[in-house]
Amino acid sequence: MVHEGHDDLNDLKHVFASSEYAEKWYIQILNSINNGILVTDDQLIVRYVNAQYTRITSIKEKDILGQPLKKVRPGAKLPQVIATGEALVGVYRREGDTEYVVDMAPIIVEGAIIGGVSVVKDITEVRRLSEEIKTFAKKTGRLKTLVDRIYKAKYTFDDIIGSSSPIQEAVRVAKRAAQGNADILITGKSGTGKELFAQAIHNSSNREFGPFVALNCAAIAPSLIESELFGYEEGAFTGAKKGGRVGLFEIASGGTIFLDEIAELNLEVQAKLLRVLQERSIRRVGETSEVSVDIRVMAATNKDLYQMVQDGKFRADVYYRLNVLNVHLPPLAERGQDIILLANQFFQFYFQKIGRTFEVDKQILKALLHYSWSGNVRELRNVIEYAVNMCEDNIITTLHLPKWFKVDDEARNSIHSLSQMVQEFERRTIQNAIAHYGTSVEAKQRIAKELGISVATLYNKIKVEPISDDK
Repeated sequence: MVHEGHDDLNDLKHVFASSEYAEKWYIQILNSINNGILVTDDQLIVRYVNAQYTRITSIKEKDILGQPLKKVRPGAKLPQVIATGEALVGVYRREGDTEYVVDMAPIIVEGAIIGGVSVVKDITEVRRLSEEIKTFAKKTGRLKTLVDRIYKAKYTFDDIIGSSSPIQEAVRVAKRAAQGNADILITGKSGTGKELFAQAIHNSSNREFGPFVALNCAAIAPSLIESELFGYEEGAFTGAKKGGRVGLFEIASGGTIFLDEIAELNLEVQAKLLRVLQERSIRRVGETSEVSVDIRVMAATNKDLYQMVQDGKFRADVYYRLNVLNVHLPPLAERGQDIILLANQFFQFYFQKIGRTFEVDKQILKALLHYSWSGNVRELRNVIEYAVNMCEDNIITTLHLPKWFKVDDEARNSIHSLSQMVQEFERRTIQNAIAHYGTSVEAKQRIAKELGISVATLYNKIKVEPISDDK
């Protein structure tokens, strides 16, 4: 320490007794330090301790100030430091339940050792904070694992089946869109696979390791959609959970949020969505401050948003912010042979699901090709699942299609002709078998076994009640 106007710098006591203003100034600096400070002169008399030293070591200022250090702190290493002129760093000490480390150094002025200083660092608090950080990190890690598991996109472009020009064009545009960070609007009729494309885009983007959060805007009541998307603070409204709730925008941060049926959002929520699209920040319900979110927004609709803008039912600014990149999905009826590719894929999926394989009559595939498919791929999948579950024999035919399934007249006539031929053949075969074996229960069991069908199916085909041969 150098004080202007003092010639005898070897006398630390004299330095502290100098200029009252300078002394207060330096003492205030030392008192503001969060670590404990102890200073001795070259005779190892304690000349100064700050409040933090007392807090950490529990040694009061009045009990140590002006005392020989060796008397009040018998195990102190500072005398060694003053004697050798070599600093010591990280010396561990413990006082009751308090643990701390001490850094010690000689005070050297113009080559002479005039005292020593100890800097005491409380590691009990550091360890407590460290444990809190570890606990928080574990909770955060578990939360991230949970988010990653729940909000994960499972489909890729490899899961998109189809070789037709319309679907291949949609895939081409989607792959290009995946490479950027601009918001995306996916359009197409219901059941064309809009979420499948959204997941594939996410998994092909630089956000693939982030969450993929999907929300069907039509499935949430208008009064709840805002709190679902933006979250809310505790007490924001009647029924709000204690501690509040994180919204889907925050959960999706670092990844993608997919808003399906975007046309169902009311104009008030659209206005708040606009700020998210423009600023990438959200404000929870009942909160005054905003939170930044790192998200990519993908939206989907089966409606004509442009016409809704003209009709005043959808905000123009939101529409143009969303429609930066547009991926349009073709209806299934325009995809030709893709219908057969998809049907075969669905047949195999449901065969595996029920653990049984059937033969598929070619006529059923012809019927699928001639159907209008107003419900698109989703409807095709439902029809296949129905047919597989209705089949009791070894072959799936048009007889196993849903009753509401309708095809055009030409296809229907050819299908019905074949169906009638099959039914007539079955009827004659069963009649001949009954004439040969009889009508007893045992006879019918034998007939069913030879024909490779269940007894119940046999009863259904011959349209008679089981006959008992007890008499």
